[in-house]
Amino acid sequence: MPTILITGFGPFPGAPVNPTTALGQHLARLRRTQLRDVRLIGHIFTTSYAAVDRELPALIARHKPDALLMFGVATRETRIRIETRARNALALLPDETGASLRRHAIRPGGPASRRMPMRAACLFAAARSARVPAYLSRDAGRYLCNYICWRGTEAAAATGGPRLAAFVHVPPLPRVPRPRRTGGRRRLTAADLARAGEAILLSMAAAARR
Repeated sequence: MPTILITGFGPFPGAPVNPTTALGQHLARLRRTQLRDVRLIGHIFTTSYAAVDRELPALIARHKPDALLMFGVATRETRIRIETRARNALALLPDETGASLRRHAIRPGGPASRRMPMRAACLFAAARSARVPAYLSRDAGRYLCNYICWRGTEAAAATGGPRLAAFVHVPPLPRVPRPRRTGGRRRLTAADLARAGEAILLSMAAAARR
């Protein structure tokens, strides 16, 4: 039985409501015929470097997931953004706890980037099949989302780590129930994110079985 660890983040400065909190919880509880042989584990990180470094290895050691599906919010995004690589880069911005790592590289002297160990094209096709606009990205930023991307690729490369790892950026939700348009594009709703997330999870489950 394959195991998939699904993660999201809590709020942070600039995002008092993080849609990946509810999305991660929803997906971890999802019941579909296509998932009847899959064990889903959900976890929401406090948006802090220390939480990722402390909790991600513990979760992997405890649950031994075959796949790691991570979500984060990109506050200026309007579409689903599927990351194809993690950058060895850090901003000096403080996290939710006020801490920063005070360096410009996650791993000083390491490679400039690491490829995400999951075929992003499959996840892109899944999101589009859910009728949600999406695209592939080579730049996960320099904040916590990119940081967990990097840590996820390291975990996947380690003995006994997950074979697959993917990171998906989602846009913030509109503050009013009625979706608004931004630059001619309709703002995505919680239902849109749930639909895309479910399709992406099913695609990852299929890959984890192979």
